[in-house]
Amino acid sequence: METTCFVCGRTEKDAVYIHCVHEGEEKLVCARCLPMLIHGGH
Repeated sequence: METTCFVCGRTEKDAVYIHCVHEGEEKLVCARCLPMLIHGGH
């Protein structure tokens, strides 16, 4: 199974990831999408 960002779908070959919990599930978000999750717009 390939690692992907749950927001944009970028693969582990293209991004750095941060673990998070979203809707009670552990997920990965890439550094590019993190500001959007922090500041809204998602």
